Amino acid sequence: MRGFPALLALGVGLTLAAPAVQAEIDGHGPDAWRVTGVAGDDVLNMRMGPGTEYLVIDSLPPDARGLEQITCVPLLIPSIYHRLSEAERADLPPRWCLMRSRDFAKAGWVAQRFLMEDGLEEVSAPRPGGGGDVVKPIGDPQIDGAAYLVGDLYAGFEAAMSSGRDAENPFAPENADGYFFADLVPILSGHGADLLYGGQDFQGAVTRIAPDALQPMFRGTIQINVAFTNFGRDQSIAFYLRPDTGQPDAPYRIHYIEHDDWSFPE
Repeated sequence: MRGFPALLALGVGLTLAAPAVQAEIDGHGPDAWRVTGVAGDDVLNMRMGPGTEYLVIDSLPPDARGLEQITCVPLLIPSIYHRLSEAERADLPPRWCLMRSRDFAKAGWVAQRFLMEDGLEEVSAPRPGGGGDVVKPIGDPQIDGAAYLVGDLYAGFEAAMSSGRDAENPFAPENADGYFFADLVPILSGHGADLLYGGQDFQGAVTRIAPDALQPMFRGTIQINVAFTNFGRDQSIAFYLRPDTGQPDAPYRIHYIEHDDWSFPE
């Protein structure tokens, strides 16, 4: 027998009758989730435990919505996740979440990268943006769209600096909300190269723009990592994007930038 009672009998080891306690520990996030990044002729496997070595006990269609998230492993509340170094994040195993359908008919562990907050619309297929070949998509339209947005930010800034046309600068107030949260636009004045390269002086090249390999999406936030060289030194910056509900249709926009020793906004 598949479904919620069967999961308990198979020893998942979680008391799903008390989700409020687990939600408090794990941060839980949105009230409903949907499947994303699964081909129309495929399904998302639901497993007995958090990993591909566990038995498949059910599946979700590629358009499944209204799913409830019970908990996820490894346990990563935002305050801990953002304190981890890139090396520490790389050492973490892929994240799995225990999900159940709205009618309680299905329950099981699924790979977290195939989940997104319900109520948000998936972006259209990513276009080749100004970031060119340095943008490395992973095949998920929503996440790849965020990567191309960051690529366009870099390309737009370089084009504006090369041409001297300040009106085309993506950091200009009239353009910034196409890349950043609307409430960040007023504090972007005077910024540009420092947020993209960690300093006002830049001599090097962007080598890679890609979703975070370990956790490209975490509770509705997409992380895009940018690798570049500056004066012969390898560096990286992480961009975090979320739906900006302050803009029409809540598009994904940059709300936080993190470097080795600084962040924006502070």
